[in-house]
Amino acid sequence: MPTARIFQRPKNAMQSGKARTQTWALEFEPAEAKQPDPLTGWAGSGDTREQVKLSFPSQDAAIAYCEAQGFDYELIAAPERKLKLQAYADNFR
Repeated sequence: MPTARIFQRPKNAMQSGKARTQTWALEFEPAEAKQPDPLTGWAGSGDTREQVKLSFPSQDAAIAYCEAQGFDYELIAAPERKLKLQAYADNFR
């Protein structure tokens, strides 16, 4: 059985807003290692499950999907958000 990873999407470093950070994502662990293609040199494998990326509105919905499909899952806790409060005047101290 494939093992799925369930995690909450982190905020993109290039954005200031929190869009799409409330959704939970489900991705499968790779079943085989990637091999370099002898012609192009690109890395690839025959595992198509790593191309599947599902999103869910809540953690419970993602867990319920895994249990209904019979997948083993690993729940990755959301990273703690640290707020760095800084004033413009702090640049001159």
